[in-house]
Amino acid sequence: MEAKPVHYSQTTITELMIPSYANFGGKIHGGILLSLMDKVAYVCASKHAGTYCVTVSVDKVEFLQPVEVGELVSLKASVNYVGRTSLVVGIRVESQNVKTGITNHTNSCYFTMVAQGDDHKPMQVPELMLETEEEVKRFVEAMHMKQIKKKMKEEMDDVRSAVGVSQAHQLLKEERCVIKMKV
Repeated sequence: MEAKPVHYSQTTITELMIPSYANFGGKIHGGILLSLMDKVAYVCASKHAGTYCVTVSVDKVEFLQPVEVGELVSLKASVNYVGRTSLVVGIRVESQNVKTGITNHTNSCYFTMVAQGDDHKPMQVPELMLETEEEVKRFVEAMHMKQIKKKMKEEMDDVRSAVGVSQAHQLLKEERCVIKMKV
C-alpha cells in the first residue's frame, strides 16, 4: 500500500445556509454544521483510505462565531494523522457573507475516522506522506492530542468509578444544586 500525500484527499464542501437550517434564535443550528462536518470528514478520510470510513469521535468543537442565513459555509478538511486503521481529519469551517465578502472563521475541529473493509472490520490505511512543515506539525500535534485524549479517558473512568453519594454533600456544598433525597 503506497503512501498518499496530504493534498490527495484534501476536500472542501461549500453550501448556502438556507432558512430551514436556522434555529429558534435565527442562527444556523449547530447540528446542521456538525452534519456538514461529518460529511466532509467522511469524504476526506475515504479518499485517503480508498474505502468506507466511519466516525469514531469528534474533538474540540467550539462555535466561535454564529453563522447567518444566506451565508456560504465552506468546510475545509485535511488528513492530519493516520494510525493503522484510523485517520484524524482536521476541519476548518468558514462562513462568508456574500453581500460584503467578509469571511469569518466559525470553528475548527477534529474527526477521528476508522477505515472499514467490505466485511465491516477495520482495514489498514495508507501511510500519510508529509511534504511541508505545516503537515509535519499537524501530524505531531495529532499524536500529542491522541495521547492527551487517552489520558483524559483514563482519568474520566477513574472519576466515574470513584464518585459516591456519601461524598456528594461535601463536594456539592458550593455548587448551584439542591440535594432532595434521603440518605
